Amino acid sequence: MFKCIPLFKGCNRQVEYVDKRHCSLSNVPEDIMRYARSLEELLLDANHLRDLPNNFFRLNRLRKLGLSDNEIQRLSPEIQNFESLVELDVSRNDISDIPENIKGLQALQVADFSSNPISELPAGFVLLKSLSVLSLNDMSLSILPDDFGLLENLTSLELRENLIKDLPESLAKLKKLERLDLGDNEIDYLPPHIGDLPALEELWLDHNALTRLPDEIARLQALACLDVSENKLETLPADISGLTNLTDLHLSQNLLENLPDSLGSLTKLTILKCDQNRLVSLNPSIGSCANMQELVITENFLTEVPTSIGSLTKLTNLNLDRNRLEFLPTEIGNLVNLGVLSLRENRVVELPSDIGNCRELHVLDVCGNRLNHLPFSLTSLNLKALWLSENQAKPMLAFQTDYDEQTGDQVLTCFLLPQLEGEEGRDSPGARLVRGQFTAEEIYRRDSNGEGWWNKDEAWDPAQMDARQSMIKFAGIEMDEQDDRETNFVRQKTPHPKELKAKAHKLFGSPQKTGGEVIEDMQQNGEAEHLLKEVEPDQMEDEGIHQDEEDEIAYKERIRNELNRGLQEKRTSVELSSAVPQTEILDVTAAKNRAELARQSQEYPRVEENSWQGSLADRQLPASLAARRQNSNPSDPGAGSGTSACVSRDSEDEDVEVEGELEEGGVRFDVEGGGDGDGEDRQRLHRRDTPHHLKNKRINQQVDKDKVANIIAQALQRKGIDGGEMKPTSASPPDLGIPSRPTSMADNVPLPPRTQNIS
Repeated sequence: MFKCIPLFKGCNRQVEYVDKRHCSLSNVPEDIMRYARSLEELLLDANHLRDLPNNFFRLNRLRKLGLSDNEIQRLSPEIQNFESLVELDVSRNDISDIPENIKGLQALQVADFSSNPISELPAGFVLLKSLSVLSLNDMSLSILPDDFGLLENLTSLELRENLIKDLPESLAKLKKLERLDLGDNEIDYLPPHIGDLPALEELWLDHNALTRLPDEIARLQALACLDVSENKLETLPADISGLTNLTDLHLSQNLLENLPDSLGSLTKLTILKCDQNRLVSLNPSIGSCANMQELVITENFLTEVPTSIGSLTKLTNLNLDRNRLEFLPTEIGNLVNLGVLSLRENRVVELPSDIGNCRELHVLDVCGNRLNHLPFSLTSLNLKALWLSENQAKPMLAFQTDYDEQTGDQVLTCFLLPQLEGEEGRDSPGARLVRGQFTAEEIYRRDSNGEGWWNKDEAWDPAQMDARQSMIKFAGIEMDEQDDRETNFVRQKTPHPKELKAKAHKLFGSPQKTGGEVIEDMQQNGEAEHLLKEVEPDQMEDEGIHQDEEDEIAYKERIRNELNRGLQEKRTSVELSSAVPQTEILDVTAAKNRAELARQSQEYPRVEENSWQGSLADRQLPASLAARRQNSNPSDPGAGSGTSACVSRDSEDEDVEVEGELEEGGVRFDVEGGGDGDGEDRQRLHRRDTPHHLKNKRINQQVDKDKVANIIAQALQRKGIDGGEMKPTSASPPDLGIPSRPTSMADNVPLPPRTQNIS
């Protein structure tokens, strides 16, 4: 941006103002030197300049120079050539010292050297007689020159965030000083000559180490803002009535226990902040501060609010959070301009109905109190937010009307009322620490000064934890002999999942086996007799299982019951096997569908009549089949003979339930490649998987005997033709593969028709 003033037509234009901020410049543009005779304002802020060329200091007519936020490391002594310079800004650079020749800038009025690693000011710095605004914030200054008072025209002096401990006496010569900022230093003593600054309007002393303020501070009659927060002040001067123009008073985070009576003389006071102190009462003289608009007294020890607070009719914000208030005076209703009232985390049990007179009230915060109900007068207010709980989802709730049981007055209630009693000790430093209400600086200061987080006056002390007894006892840990309380909680070590799986496998077997099969396997492997030995107390101790003697007896008894139950199932299985004849395996691998068999039945002659001698149930079983049955069930008395054991009709009614249970396994199919099952499979009949289409078909008593006989005859005929000969006998029929039936059940079945012999 260029501002040009043409001197005469046709000549070169003269530039007075150049703005090259935020242009990522690493060097000063050479074009600027063309305007050395006319340039008055040059702004090169926020670039990457490291050095200033020598010809840069030939810009003799410069009045304003901005070099802030660069990477300049030094100022050349030739800076004295800027005799016309009025405003200089070299803040936020890497300048380590100020050249002595800075004293040549006699026209300099505004200078900002903030945020540079400068540890001291040169001796000639105090010769800048025209300097009115000086900013030396965020440097490494630890001391000011003794003759610093020679800067008589200073109106604003900022020395924030340095290492200054003492103030020179010559500071009192700054009669024109209006703003003095000494915040965030290491000042522990404020000299009395601070009161010799008659024009001072703002005094910032926050975040220092002050323990008291001199009485002379009351002579600052022009003072409008005083900030002494974050210090160690225990008292204020008794007479501060001289601060007649004071409007803002910040006393936060100190150790004040009371406020002086002269506070009421500050008639122009509009903002008073006394949060995080030790106030146990609020001076009634505060009611004389008629112009008070904001009053913040959070995190103190107030138990009551003086009735004189009703005189603060201009008050708009009243914050009394985290005190020990139990009630509010009825005069609170006089605060007709009150817009925000916060009573969070107190002990208030009831709000006065006069609060309904605060017509401007739009935010009411009463979280963490002990309210049973709210006054009905709140319905006349235009509330925007009413907070009853910290986890309240909406600023406003739906209220219902009710009546106070004691007074009979109409009140408001909702699901968040009555409130639960707050925790004791929440206003203690420990509770504040838990809530994160201490700043990092305060925590550091407490630790570095050896301040404890607890004292005897606080509600909760960590030392009390030693007296608390745990309600949970752990087995194996020695307890105090005097502590004889009983508990239902016993700590047991958790075994590894692999150990649990192994023990479950030993006790109950694999999921595919029943209880009887598991017991039989254990008896065959010799594990049953050693099972009880595996749970002896010594081994249980090794596995980390601690049980008393009764638990061990109960555990062993459960094992014995399991063994007995398994043996009983075994005996039941044997009895059923002896009572119900086993069925023979029907080989269907070579069978054809019915249509094929029916077609072939017409092509071959039938077997002769004398090939059948008696019913199917009376016929002798082949030797191979009898041997197989003998091996599968040696306890069956009829397994080795040609006849099967029978179940009489008289006992059928008693065994209906048993037959129903065994019906599912009455017949099983042996698929080629399936082979005979294990001994375990023979103990319990069940169906084998097979891809055959007759898998879900059943052979039962309702089978058509004529059709069965035809199928058997056709199969024999095919076998004889394929083998070249067939030798039927009249003594015994061939092995037809038909399962044996009890004779009592087969008596009513007609015999199949006799067939012709094949010659």
